Amino acid sequence: MGASETAVPRRRGRPPDTDSAATRTAILDGARLLFGERGYGAATNKDLAAAAGVTTGALYHYVESKLDLYVLVHTDMQTRIYRGFQSAEASERTFLGKLSAVLDAAQKINIEDPSLAKFVGVVRADVRRYPEVAERLAVADTAREDFFLDLVEVGVSTGEVRRDDVPAVREFVRVILVGLIEGTSESPDRQRRAIDSIMGVLRGQLVQPVDD
Repeated sequence: MGASETAVPRRRGRPPDTDSAATRTAILDGARLLFGERGYGAATNKDLAAAAGVTTGALYHYVESKLDLYVLVHTDMQTRIYRGFQSAEASERTFLGKLSAVLDAAQKINIEDPSLAKFVGVVRADVRRYPEVAERLAVADTAREDFFLDLVEVGVSTGEVRRDDVPAVREFVRVILVGLIEGTSESPDRQRRAIDSIMGVLRGQLVQPVDD
């Protein structure tokens, strides 16, 4: 076999069972990168298959449509991010301790795989542009809000958060996490400064209130 023949990689067709997990991972990783760069509308089925190194036929062995693939990528992203958050906050007992651990975990996740943050940013735009995407991701949004609520409920139990302030604090946590991922994700140093600043304000170290 000549060098020119060996230099051309073969794409996977319909994979055997032993290769299914690796192929599924390749499809999810490739799709996350492509969706993160182009968004839902501009990513074509052909390009999604090429990004995973599979044929279009193999792609549709795993998913029935581009929308189904988008939802799978989103589910995988949420699982990876919130598994990291839950693992981080489990070792802390206070609301501020848990929030600090979650923010640190968010930075760690972004450094290890920047494609996750890019995809998160694209999703926020896609749900506004495509009703079918918004409808399919509604359940995932509920699960995310439940995580925020559970985090804030710890603050209620420790006396750090008043019961009447739960909705405001939950929104505060949501905005912090979304802003941290989308607004500072491209610079680890900037993200670190943002985290330190957020916690400094919450602990009364950066801003001292004065009487009006």
